[in-house]
Amino acid sequence: MAEIAGQPEALRRAAAGLRDQRDSLRRLAGLITNDRLILTGMGGSYAVCYPLAVDLAEAGLTAVMLGSAELLHFRAGILGPSTPVIVVSQSGESAEIVHLAATLRGRHDRPTFVAVTNGTTNSLARTADLVFDTRAGEETGPSTTTFGAALVALAGIGKVLGGTAPGVACDEMSREAADAAVSIERLLADEALGDDVVAWLGPREDVVVLGRGPARAAAEMAALTLKEAVGLPVEALESAQFRHGPLELAGPNLAAIVIATEPETESLDRTLARELREAGAAVLEITRGGGLFMAPGLRAADPFTAPATALHVGIGAIDRSIAPAVSIVPIQLLAHRLAIARGREPGTYLHAAKVTTRE
Repeated sequence: MAEIAGQPEALRRAAAGLRDQRDSLRRLAGLITNDRLILTGMGGSYAVCYPLAVDLAEAGLTAVMLGSAELLHFRAGILGPSTPVIVVSQSGESAEIVHLAATLRGRHDRPTFVAVTNGTTNSLARTADLVFDTRAGEETGPSTTTFGAALVALAGIGKVLGGTAPGVACDEMSREAADAAVSIERLLADEALGDDVVAWLGPREDVVVLGRGPARAAAEMAALTLKEAVGLPVEALESAQFRHGPLELAGPNLAAIVIATEPETESLDRTLARELREAGAAVLEITRGGGLFMAPGLRAADPFTAPATALHVGIGAIDRSIAPAVSIVPIQLLAHRLAIARGREPGTYLHAAKVTTRE
């Protein structure tokens, strides 16, 4: 809970850190020579790249987003000196990241290697041509502060690569990170929210998290958090893909989290959420609106036997590049409560580890 509660300050630190790294942002602006670049990472550090991929596409740049293991073992042929690689890693020590960095270092035609990581003393940072420190600080459990701080850093990078002057980009990120931080503080100030999301889920074990565009970052990270912290098998899907077969899951046994925060597709996603509710599924809808709304009878004496119902959480008008840092908060609270209810210590690992050091 301390790490969940520390997210607003992590966003503010990341924005301040960008300002301190303006020289690196200026160097970054000169790296794009052919309108192409590669985004890569693993786990949550991969998911966090979705908003940047959208931002770059809107600026007319081609951003290829690939998991580092896939890039290392199967797609290395696309690497070359004219295509920079932005590598995101919370620790800078993940096995695939370290292997990729070592492989690139040994190539005569190596691409420029940009690291976005928490701190500058890790293996990734020591290998990179350019380093951006997210300044997330120490973290021991599933990604919380590191997720939000990386979103801020990548949003600033996206602005600069899209043509915004570094100083202006830093000013914009300070304002946007501050807005997101206040929104998270508002959600955390609602002491009932954690219990409400547990009541909404009830005894269900079939859980999907749906999102599009930048919201994919929140959907993927939310599913990963529930797997890590709770051991709950959760699937994250792009909302439109859910209609192509998985829609057959709809019914009383399904709990669906629909992150409908993208203006282009908000009406489509909210229509899907309504259809799922009509099919009897429990639906947690996260939108840009405000407030927390619950169907009648949501709060039950035993939250694990609550009936199928609906829950809506509004995050406010947050910049889309860092909105996932706010959207994920209700799911983080759900993971914390469920872990305790199931006899697990939140933030500890039974089989995996905070840093994956073996491929």
